[in-house]
Amino acid sequence: MTGMNHLKTFVLLAAMTALFGLVGQLIGGATGMAIALVLGAGANLIGYWNADRIVLSMYGAREVSDSDPDPLVRIYVQDVLELASAAGMPPPKVTIMANEQPNAFATGRDPHHATVAATTGLLRMLERREVRAVMAHELAHVRNRDTLTMTVTATLAGAISALANFAFFFGGDNRQERPGGMIGTLALMILAPLAASLVQMAISRGREYEADRVGAEMSGDAPALASALEKIETFARRGPVNLQAERNPATAHLFIINPLAGRGADNLFSTHPATSNRVKALIDRFGGREASAPRDQGRPRGPWERSQGPWG
Repeated sequence: MTGMNHLKTFVLLAAMTALFGLVGQLIGGATGMAIALVLGAGANLIGYWNADRIVLSMYGAREVSDSDPDPLVRIYVQDVLELASAAGMPPPKVTIMANEQPNAFATGRDPHHATVAATTGLLRMLERREVRAVMAHELAHVRNRDTLTMTVTATLAGAISALANFAFFFGGDNRQERPGGMIGTLALMILAPLAASLVQMAISRGREYEADRVGAEMSGDAPALASALEKIETFARRGPVNLQAERNPATAHLFIINPLAGRGADNLFSTHPATSNRVKALIDRFGGREASAPRDQGRPRGPWERSQGPWG
């Protein structure tokens, strides 16, 4: 499994680098391609070693511990470390993002350099068992070694979008000499980021289903994960907007639920499978509608006193 994941990572990063080179070729011919490929290779190296720090910095994530003064944060850290230990994984860094929208992601180049991140909204609005199930999903991404590919492609997708915009705004008179002239340049601005997004989607969709399955097994509470997915989806569509995500849409596929407002449909351009399909997959695989874990005792609950999903 590890070897196959490494192969997929290599192929996908090679595809993104090739796309980077194609954009460079359309901007400046052979010289532009050569420069873009060098930049793409550099972006891969930077992404491998620093993409996790870049993404965490984008979202203002801060590391927390089980001695944090906030009791919800302490419980969150304890649960993550217990889940990792039970799965035989190295303990990840545990971070918090100050954001009202409930959501979470994982990042890092391998399980020994992994970080999980949850928003403050996730801790406040979901029950403990739901938060635990969400973090098991994120640890599943770490164990499956999805995090490197997902984080580096986010960095490269953002770079490709910036390069395409550069072609339009700073191309000067050379625009008319490119294939298609001004129309070709406009097409480049649209199609290059779109192609990068399609690569991201190819990476993200299948891995979300697999992380749901493995996360449900790790937490032993598939109903809690399904309930959490539905609640996060509802808040992402109708609740507080994640401004950092809106400013950095290339990172949307990292999250357990697409954080971008109004982008929840399961269509060609969605970074995630439809939440209803993910919930159905959990029901079909694990069966039963009864909660497999007791309700939380002794901790504040969010506004969701009862599950709103099929196990309600």
